Amino acid sequence: MATQEARVPARAWVVTLAGAACNLCLGILYAWSVWKKVLVDKPKADLGELMTGINAGWPYLTDSQGTFAYFVCGLFFAFFMIPGGRLQDKYGPKVGATVGGLCLALGCIVAGLMKSYLGLMIGFGILGGIGMGIGYAAPTPAALKWFGPHKRGVIAGIVVAGYGAAAIYIAPLAQFLIDKYGISASFIGLGIFFAVVVVLAGQLLSNPPAGYVPPAAPVNPSLSASAKPAAAPAADWLPPEMMSKWQYYALVLMFIGSAQSGLLVIANAAPILGKTAGKLEFFAKNAWIIAAFGGAINALGRVGTGMYSDKIGRSNAYMLNGVVSALCLIAAPFVMKMESVALLFLAVGIAYWQYGGGLALMPAFTADFFGSKNLGANYGFVFIGWGLGFLMPLIAGYIKDYTGSYDLSFYISAGILVVAVILCRFIKKPTKKSEEQDADRSGLRAAGS
Repeated sequence: MATQEARVPARAWVVTLAGAACNLCLGILYAWSVWKKVLVDKPKADLGELMTGINAGWPYLTDSQGTFAYFVCGLFFAFFMIPGGRLQDKYGPKVGATVGGLCLALGCIVAGLMKSYLGLMIGFGILGGIGMGIGYAAPTPAALKWFGPHKRGVIAGIVVAGYGAAAIYIAPLAQFLIDKYGISASFIGLGIFFAVVVVLAGQLLSNPPAGYVPPAAPVNPSLSASAKPAAAPAADWLPPEMMSKWQYYALVLMFIGSAQSGLLVIANAAPILGKTAGKLEFFAKNAWIIAAFGGAINALGRVGTGMYSDKIGRSNAYMLNGVVSALCLIAAPFVMKMESVALLFLAVGIAYWQYGGGLALMPAFTADFFGSKNLGANYGFVFIGWGLGFLMPLIAGYIKDYTGSYDLSFYISAGILVVAVILCRFIKKPTKKSEEQDADRSGLRAAGS
């Protein structure tokens, strides 16, 4: 018997891999801590000092300022996923990827040329966030439409793994460009590179042709009914219909829970390693390493979580990741005080895995609950939860400025994640009225026979 993979059109895999390539550029956000480490110096920022040398003209920032540009980027990213999703559903993924890639490139160039906190806000924060939101909305829905429900977890994981993996090369590349050519050159050079790659890869994206039906899961008679892959939903939901159900708001809250904990770590990974490393001069000077490491685990967490969520269920995968990550967040302050680099990498790695896993689970949750036809727009509305997750690193920046540590932030983040895990325990797929009517008619026919 032919396998599912053998019957999926080759075009489906081209779209999947092209989507991952686009995300490899859009994921510059995950390397932000490399720039933050260079820009943040609160005593000099309080005095209004400017940098000298190759970074002449750049101002020093406080921790909260350095985090606020990151927060603004994430917020615009999240809210522009909605028009980006609609653009994808109406005009196809090529348009969204191209517009998003060019907007991100422009934002990076503006940030580099303006050499100011305002420039970071406008360039990296607003333009970069808009570009990421529009661009990110294109690949995942396009890829998921080519595959059946039993493959949604792993396919979503592969596509979004590109976004997580971006830090693997962007972090060291950005650090090299900063050290050799300065902050401005790092933004401008990366902006030009992103424009070329995203626009080219975006031309390989496409939605399935009209009438296309994804191949069904292979039937394995040895599986029990509960272990068999879930069937495709009988109805597709429009965004207003989706938002009339409590499950939509539950998904948003679950997204906040999984995102805020990871974003807290991502925003501060390099500074945290620089502090934890203590006398280990190599790690203190090369703090980009933990950002690149986190990018690798982030990407693996997306694919890995997607794979086992297809086997054990979305909710079980979410709860497993969330519980383990919450324990590590609680332990993080003690690890930093111990100055144990090995334990820090372990704790940060688990946080990145959980965060990446959430970004594979949430589009799959959305498709499972509300169908794939309007997935671009529907997931855009669910993605608001990810943007709201940026409030946690922003709050952490203020806590750090006033208390001198991130300890309280880690405890708050762990508590939010635990609440999200509890909520996940009770969530279930909604039923549309048309599905209920079909079920009633089926029951009547069965009774009549």
